Amino acid sequence: MDFSIKPLDAKNGFATLKTGCIAVGVFDDKTLSAPARALDAKGEILAALKSGDITGKPGSTLLLRGVAGVAAERVLLVGLGKSGTVSEKDFLSALQAGARAFTSLGAADAVVALPLDVVAGRDATWAIGSFILAARDGAYRSDTLKSKKEPAAAGVRKIAFALDAKLAAAGREAIAQAVAIANGIDLTKELGNLPANVCTPTYLANTARKMAREFKLTAEILDRKQLQALKMGSFLSVTNGSVEPPKFIVLKHGGGKAKDAPVVLVGKGITFDSGGISIKPGAAMDEMKYDMGGAAAVLGTMRAIAEMKLPLNVIVVIPSCENMPSGSATKPGDIVTSMSGQTIEVLNTDAEGRLVLCDALTYVERFKPAVVVDAATLTGACITALGHHNSGLFTRDDDAHNALADELLAAGKAAGDTAWRMPIDDRYQEQLKSNFADIANIGGPAGGSVTAACFLERFTRKYTWAHLDIAGTAWKSGAAKGSTGRPVPLLTTFLIGRARAGKAK
Repeated sequence: MDFSIKPLDAKNGFATLKTGCIAVGVFDDKTLSAPARALDAKGEILAALKSGDITGKPGSTLLLRGVAGVAAERVLLVGLGKSGTVSEKDFLSALQAGARAFTSLGAADAVVALPLDVVAGRDATWAIGSFILAARDGAYRSDTLKSKKEPAAAGVRKIAFALDAKLAAAGREAIAQAVAIANGIDLTKELGNLPANVCTPTYLANTARKMAREFKLTAEILDRKQLQALKMGSFLSVTNGSVEPPKFIVLKHGGGKAKDAPVVLVGKGITFDSGGISIKPGAAMDEMKYDMGGAAAVLGTMRAIAEMKLPLNVIVVIPSCENMPSGSATKPGDIVTSMSGQTIEVLNTDAEGRLVLCDALTYVERFKPAVVVDAATLTGACITALGHHNSGLFTRDDDAHNALADELLAAGKAAGDTAWRMPIDDRYQEQLKSNFADIANIGGPAGGSVTAACFLERFTRKYTWAHLDIAGTAWKSGAAKGSTGRPVPLLTTFLIGRARAGKAK
């Protein structure tokens, strides 16, 4: 898809735009948006609305052809809901409906002339980005490994946004940013949806190398011998049951000044999680290919910011392996030594994500990071707590960590990829006590997502850190099964915000 801005001024208005289709908004109280009124010289649009051919409810649509006095071949009416009080949810429904309608048109090009500033607290650049993400989401296909591909989406391939000429430059920037985020989301979806016999730790490592070549990043891949030399006993314990070699991926984007401390993103990269000796039930175990959702998301985020050439130093770190049962697999009750020197009693081998992440979180100390954010499909308990709408956000309760939490929450809200802050405090740490090691890797069923975050927190006390539990948001089950691409929008928006604020020093 190709996106552009169509500047409007006194000489060039909505009615004179020559295009295959122009999309305008109507309301459910039988009134027209300003762009729709500008096209309705003969009252045809208002008549269609009053006749009930379109209700004006959010997401309703009606296609008109040959509207008098309009240069566009077609006029697409899109319902926005209540006039004057358009909610964000209703407006997004309208954008999604417009994007869907474009896919079935015979037109080669179209103009979006919906009112782009009708949602309180949102501007035209947000609306443009939201439409692009909706259009790209609708165009995504998960048929990479099908022998017969799904038919390519027909319809509009060139989409322009009608915008006041004074806002054209900001609109073009919004397009570039949204396209980069959409490309990052697509990469995350593709990696997540690939089966575990294709998307192995080696495949993830090769993807990082390919990105490094394409975007002039720096990639370093550590193999088993190097991990052993670093004494990553916790990470390596998870690899014991698998024939797939582990990979520890480090990818660097040097967009800021050399002296600026980097933002580090850590992504859990378990390319298949059987549970190990503590094996999972068979039902829906195929979805454990999504246990590398954190790794896929940080790679997608890196692709987005690299395409934008974001002026910020960012490092992505991914500990990647499989968690499989075998005669050599780690057993419940085994004690392993982490890179930090802390010993861990492995009471449940299905709580493996924290075992790989803790060594990665120790490793990143060497970068003297400005902040560290990890993303992981860590606990089913987070799904129980928050469902599938919000990712869980965990961090310590002090000024620096509260500021980081606020940044992430605001970025999620701005991007429509929301998180909800969960607690971490010493009372939960009591559940992780072990009689035989420094710490146990599980704390019992109560507060499972919290104790998992408390486990990670013990390895992050030398820097400012936050943890995103994306178990409920990284993929969907059922008929719509597939990777969502989250939290790429949240993380990318967070990094854009830090670059603009000049917070990495």
